[in-house]
Amino acid sequence: MPDARIPTSTSVSESAVIEAPFSAVWHLIKLQDFSKFWSKLDKSDVVKTSSPETDVVRWSFQDGTVLEVKQEEHSSIDHYITYSVISSQPALSYTSVVSTIRAYPVTSGKHEGHTFITWTGNFSSDADAGVIEDAKFKRREALADLAKAAAK
Repeated sequence: MPDARIPTSTSVSESAVIEAPFSAVWHLIKLQDFSKFWSKLDKSDVVKTSSPETDVVRWSFQDGTVLEVKQEEHSSIDHYITYSVISSQPALSYTSVVSTIRAYPVTSGKHEGHTFITWTGNFSSDADAGVIEDAKFKRREALADLAKAAAK
């Protein structure tokens, strides 16, 4: 029986121009603060770990999903944060995902003084088209929520 899976890209990239100063946007891009802007999250709190170098945050979503995400990289110079999902309840249908949020100040043109932001995700090869579509829409919703929070 042939595999019925539809071939799909295992990455997603969403972007937005947020009509708020760079500092107002970048200030919100901390894993433990995502619940301050992302309406799908009930709460986001730091998980105690055995290693002081490891930042793990638990995201509790309104639908009951709980993800533990680990900060893999953070640069306050290049303005990005990279994180991976290390556990999920209920379990994910794919093996792994690594996401990066990157912010850029817009320095000229009609959006001068605003912020350009990208949110990418690179999934393991077992992620199907539904996973990628879901990730795309979740990122779009979260970026819209971020824009509302940064404008306040």
